[in-house]
Amino acid sequence: MSQPDAASLATATHGPRTVDSRDTALGDSAASASRKRPAKLSKRLAVLAMRRGSFAAFAVILVVFSITAPNFASLGNIANVFAQSAILGVLAFGLTIVIIGGGANVVSGGIDLSLAANLGLSAAVYATLLKTGHGDLVAVGATLLTGLAIGAGNGLAVVLLRLPPLLATVAMMNLVAGLELVLTQNTVVAAESPLLTALSGGGPFALPMLAWVLLAVSAVLVALLQYTPFGLRLYAVGEYPEAARASGIPVRPYVFGSYALSGVCAALASLCSAALFNGSTTGSGEMLLSVVAIAYLGVMFSRRLTPTISGSLLAALFIGFLINGFQLLNISSFWVNGVQGVLIIAVVAGTTALRRGRG
Repeated sequence: MSQPDAASLATATHGPRTVDSRDTALGDSAASASRKRPAKLSKRLAVLAMRRGSFAAFAVILVVFSITAPNFASLGNIANVFAQSAILGVLAFGLTIVIIGGGANVVSGGIDLSLAANLGLSAAVYATLLKTGHGDLVAVGATLLTGLAIGAGNGLAVVLLRLPPLLATVAMMNLVAGLELVLTQNTVVAAESPLLTALSGGGPFALPMLAWVLLAVSAVLVALLQYTPFGLRLYAVGEYPEAARASGIPVRPYVFGSYALSGVCAALASLCSAALFNGSTTGSGEMLLSVVAIAYLGVMFSRRLTPTISGSLLAALFIGFLINGFQLLNISSFWVNGVQGVLIIAVVAGTTALRRGRG
């Protein structure tokens, strides 16, 4: 007579074996993990493709324009692009800070569409004060206060009145543009001062002073946002507001602070504009599309596809070289606007799709 095996004895003693719920949970967990691995891999590949694609596009533009556009690759032209990029770059830094603090959602997240109008009014205040006999100290102080007041007004509208940032900053844009027209009577106000002479001149290593202003402002903001508690908390407020509140971070003051800093950036950009154009200018609102394009394109030059100052700096140079190349080839500026619009749509669509996949 054959001996019963262990399974037969266990069945006879304890009855048939049932499936433990823990076994089921472990099985489900393993299956879920196996499903997530391809999704994570595809997301990493998409992020890598977008980042490498942006750098590749930058390289292609430089090569194509170097071949087709006269004097594009000359040191003088490159220095000129750096100087001309200072205005748009510093403005885009302000928008980048607002996006960091409010989140990158283009509808409900951080946005400041009043930046270009802020530059126009701040430059008008600076030029008008110089024209009426005030010195650089008074004029610069009033300019910075003007930019700060406009940024603070946006922050109060968003934080206290709970207005959508898009609506609040559009309203501020129209208000500020109207004030500029009243102050300048829609004319150019010429300005001259030692500060403007210094800013419009040359600097070390054959780079214009405006280029050094762009690099200096970017370095200060990178240090502020990447290596201080304020910057790290601002990122937390923008990306995970509920978690930030739960950890005790006061969300509203940080959002307000992002708009205030944005206003200061607009005031600094207005000084660059006054140096480049020898006073105030009309039609500063035309810069808005380029500023938005730079801020959102800067996401593509960051490691994790998040808004950063260094990414916005590269994007400002990208747009600067693009505009310069089109000008050297005598191509209409309407094409530049079209390219910038396409870039905005592509970047927003791509980053939104990645966030949905992560969700």
